[in-house]
Amino acid sequence: MLKVLFSVLTCGILMVYSCSNPDNQAPQSKEKNEIDLSLNQTNFGERTFSAIDLYSTKRITEFILSPDGEWIVYRQSTPSIADNKLYSDLFAVKKDGSETIQLTNDKFSESNLRFSEDGKKLAFISSAEATPQIFVMDFPKGTPKKFTNLEKGVGSFNWVGNPGIFALGSEVKVFKTLSEEYPEYKKANMMIFNDLPIRHWDEWNDEFVSHIFTVPFSGGEPKDIMENEIYESPMKPFGGPEEYDISPDMKEIAYTCKKVSDYATSTNSEIYLYNTEDGTSKNITEGMLGYDKVPKYSPDGKMIAFTSQERPGFESDRIRLMVYNRETAEITEITKTLDQWVEEFVWAPDSKSFYVVAGDSGTEQIYHLNIDGTWKIITEGLHKIGGGLHISNDGKTLFFGKQTFTDPLDIYSMDIESNKITQITNINKELYANIKKVKVETRWFKATDGKPIQAWIIYPPDFDPNKKYPVVTYCQGGPQSMISPNFHYRWNQFLMASQGYIMLAANRRGVPGFGQAWNDAISKDWGGMPMNDLLAATDQFAEEPYVDKDGLSAMGASAGGYAAFWLAGHHQKRFKAFIAHCGVFNLFSKYGSTEELFFPNWEFGGPYWDAKNRPNFEKNSPHNYVQNWDTPILISTGMNDFRVPYTQSLEAFTAARSQNIPAELIVFPNETHFISRPQEFLIWNEQVFKFLDRYCKK
Repeated sequence: MLKVLFSVLTCGILMVYSCSNPDNQAPQSKEKNEIDLSLNQTNFGERTFSAIDLYSTKRITEFILSPDGEWIVYRQSTPSIADNKLYSDLFAVKKDGSETIQLTNDKFSESNLRFSEDGKKLAFISSAEATPQIFVMDFPKGTPKKFTNLEKGVGSFNWVGNPGIFALGSEVKVFKTLSEEYPEYKKANMMIFNDLPIRHWDEWNDEFVSHIFTVPFSGGEPKDIMENEIYESPMKPFGGPEEYDISPDMKEIAYTCKKVSDYATSTNSEIYLYNTEDGTSKNITEGMLGYDKVPKYSPDGKMIAFTSQERPGFESDRIRLMVYNRETAEITEITKTLDQWVEEFVWAPDSKSFYVVAGDSGTEQIYHLNIDGTWKIITEGLHKIGGGLHISNDGKTLFFGKQTFTDPLDIYSMDIESNKITQITNINKELYANIKKVKVETRWFKATDGKPIQAWIIYPPDFDPNKKYPVVTYCQGGPQSMISPNFHYRWNQFLMASQGYIMLAANRRGVPGFGQAWNDAISKDWGGMPMNDLLAATDQFAEEPYVDKDGLSAMGASAGGYAAFWLAGHHQKRFKAFIAHCGVFNLFSKYGSTEELFFPNWEFGGPYWDAKNRPNFEKNSPHNYVQNWDTPILISTGMNDFRVPYTQSLEAFTAARSQNIPAELIVFPNETHFISRPQEFLIWNEQVFKFLDRYCKK
């Protein structure tokens, strides 16, 4: 019999539909959460890592180096379970970690940190006003003062010169509103569209788009450098200040924009140069038909570096590093021999080389890349480097974020001459002091065609090889997204292993970090070799004497949710349970309801109504194999997810229950593709492991 549980929270309603689940209990009360939180602060001995610990973890989400190289300013986000949100404040730490100063202490959000050229002032975006605006303070102990007053606020900005100019992103109205079209119908609430896209990621398109403005620090009216254009910069959904830059002489702005008529199906963004003196613009990447992004002027101002993907329509093509010579207008790729994605890069102060972050067989490392194209890896270890890469003005020291499966991101420095790495921050030291660590190892398995598959194995605390353990095969999303030692705040391998499960996370075909050919191998074959890779790794690891073969499960989100749905129809009774969050279930209906059509066009060849593409949809769509489903499945989804609309999860849940397969559905009315709120995550995590325990633990 179907049970329906309603849990009213501070931010909305979470609906948990439980089928054939007599043991299902209501979520923990607020009082229980408060007790758990108090225990976290008590030094009473070692304990296992919990979901409360994860959502008590402070997060460094952004940082910047002062011009003199003496200070690092970082944004620290702190979850509040009681308030069901994250708060952020700014801190400054000496480069050797010897002193830390808190710069802001309020209930607002601060982000997008930028120093003045002389380092005497710090600017950032604050939510203290009704709309986010730029605030400026004397560094390090001044009082922040509002600098901008734009009606739609400021989304991002950069700052060059002394006192210099700001380039900032803010929304402008470019289309008519409904009330302007039909002023006589003042109570009408509706949207009218005549072209794609109609929404993006988690929001519906409206009459506003983001433009880039310039404004002198000395004051004056902001100038729209894209006036009368209907295009946006930075680009949604994740574009920010990295998508534009100001030349050292302040005479030019390089920015990223996709000025095309087929926005939903194209990845043809370009790099444009705007002359701040005469107001003219030019496209320097014309004829380069893939994504061109992230322009950065060289310190000497003679060149612009940017990232580029060569194949049009393919958002997961190899990310190359290009250099544009401002004098000759020549563009050169300097990563021709580097078969990895350039995730982040920074110019060396002499303008002769770069330091870049790129993958390396499941890890992410720093490479030194000369402008002639020669390169070498200068870091090593089972870690993920990223989230900020900076270099001192003397070129002697790098500063970067580093994390592992068990260690949240902290800030580190590296002496370039000696390669010595020093940890600068350790903001969760007290919280993590008594938490049991888990063992992590990298393993290689053999695919059915003999190719090697790298995987991470994360063992439970106090692992005993003489005992039997259930195993979760973790299925990565993306699909083109490498599993690296990432301290993830949703799919946290440390937390999951701490529930008593061995986590098997295999970098199956279709992820970067192992050469572009391995990455390309998933396109048009989602349900083929990539899924075989997951099964091969699972079967081989299951032969270990400490694996309970009756306790195998598989879980994932997005393309990982797709994998869970696919495996449910093909696993031949290997698994005892599946977990799918925001998973792709029906490729046909998803094509008609997602927003960026270039993605399914590349992955499956084009629209499903074209006869030559239809076989790719048919053979790869999990909904065609639900007649083979026979295993309990938990499905969750966010109603504001426009990338993989929640109806995909509803279709899968209907397919399971219509066949009398035990299933649970968790719907988040206010969430998107991700679970971002603490209370929702805590309940989801509890539901997931109660479900897995029921079917996978003896």
